[in-house]
Amino acid sequence: MSLSTQPYKGTRDFYPKDMRIQRWMFAKMRQVVESYGYEEYDGPMLEPFELYAAKSGEELVNQQLYWMIDRGDRKMAVRPEMTPTLARMVAGKINELPKPVRWYSIPNVWRYERPQRGRLREHWQLNVDVLGGDPLLADAELLSLAFDLVKSFGGEKHVAIKINNRRLMDHVFTSVLGLDASAALAVSKAIDARAKIGEAAYAKWLGDLGLAPELQTKMEIFFKSSFDEIAVNYPCQGVEELKSLFAFLKDSGLGQQAVFDATVMRGLDYYTGTVFEMYDTSGENNRAMFGGGRYDNLIGMFGKDKLSGVGLGFGDVTLRDFLETHKLLPEMKSAMDVFVTLPTKELRGISEKIVRSLREAGLRVATPLDAGGFGVQLKQAAKHLARHVVLLGDAELADGKVVVKELATGQQRTVAIEDVAKACQG
Repeated sequence: MSLSTQPYKGTRDFYPKDMRIQRWMFAKMRQVVESYGYEEYDGPMLEPFELYAAKSGEELVNQQLYWMIDRGDRKMAVRPEMTPTLARMVAGKINELPKPVRWYSIPNVWRYERPQRGRLREHWQLNVDVLGGDPLLADAELLSLAFDLVKSFGGEKHVAIKINNRRLMDHVFTSVLGLDASAALAVSKAIDARAKIGEAAYAKWLGDLGLAPELQTKMEIFFKSSFDEIAVNYPCQGVEELKSLFAFLKDSGLGQQAVFDATVMRGLDYYTGTVFEMYDTSGENNRAMFGGGRYDNLIGMFGKDKLSGVGLGFGDVTLRDFLETHKLLPEMKSAMDVFVTLPTKELRGISEKIVRSLREAGLRVATPLDAGGFGVQLKQAAKHLARHVVLLGDAELADGKVVVKELATGQQRTVAIEDVAKACQG
C-alpha cells in the first residue's frame, strides 16, 4: 500500500514558493518589532504539562493540548502558545534582566482544533511582550506597535483595534450581575464565542449556565452602551484605565483606529486588564486577525517575584489570509539570481571560476549539474526563475568573454569574463 502524500490534518507543507512568502512576512515582522527596541528569544517546543494547566484555561488544556508521557514518565505538552514559556524564562532570570523586558519570538505552536479558514492545528505566531514599566504606557506602546505591524504590510486602511478591560468586565460580572468567580468565567467564555457560534447557540449557552433572563437583559444593556455611558454608569478601576489608555493612544496617532468594544474578552484565563483584538473591517474577511492583553500574575507562578506584562500574538495563517484578501502580497523573487550554463564537462573549470566570482559579489548562483545544450539549460533556468543566464559559447570563450542573457526581457550582451558579476547585478 502506498503512503499518502498529504500532510497531517490541520498542518501545511511549505514548498519553496510558500517559504519565500513566509520568510518575507517574518522579515517584516522582525523589522517593525526591532524598531521598537525588542529582542528575539525562543524556548523549547515541549514544556511540562503543568505549565499550561496552571494558567492557560480549561478549554485549551482539556480540548486543544497535544501531550504525551515521555520515557521518564513525565507528562509533557507541545506548546500551544508562548506566553507561559516567556513567563518561565523571565522568572528564571528576573533579577538579571534589564527592565522593562521587551522580547519577541516567532514560534511554531500547536492546538488540536477543527481546521478552518484562518485556524489550523499548527501555525507560526509572532509573540511580542513587555514586562515591567507603567502598565498603561506599556499597553499603549504594544498597541502602537500592533498597528505599525499592519501598516508595514500596507493594510492600515482595512483594520480597527477593538479594546476592552477585564477589570471592567469583572466589575460588571460581580457587582452588577452578582456572579461568583466561576460563573463569571463561564459567562465570559460564552461572550467570547458569541460571534463564532451565533445568537441562538449563545442564548442557549447562557440558559444552560443558569443566567436568569433579567441578568441577560442587564448584560445586553451594558453591551449596547457607549463608552461614555459606561464611564458614567459603571465607574470602576477598569474604566479609569481605559480612559488613560485611549488618551495615550490619541497621543500616538491612533485616535481613529482604536475603539472600545465591550464584547472583546479574549479566552485565556490569565488576562487581568487591557484586552484587545485587531479586526479586518472588510466584508470579505471580517474577523479578528490577532489579539492580546495584560497579564499581571503569570510570573508569580514561579515564586514570590512579581512583574506585570502585556503581550500580543499574531498568527501567520490569519496574516496571509489578510494579505491575499487585500492583494497585498508582492511578487516574490526567485532564490536564484544567475544560472551559469555548462555545455560540456571540459568547461567546468571556467564555469566554476565564473560561479565563484558571482557568489563573492553576493549573488545567488546555480549550475545545471549536468552538461547539455543551451536550449535545455535555458528552460531549466526559466523554471527556476533565474534573472540572468550566463552562456559559455566557444566563440566568446576564445576571446575571454561570455554571453549574459536577461530572461525577463530576452536581451543579451557579450561581456568579458571578469565583468560578469557587474553585468548580472543590473
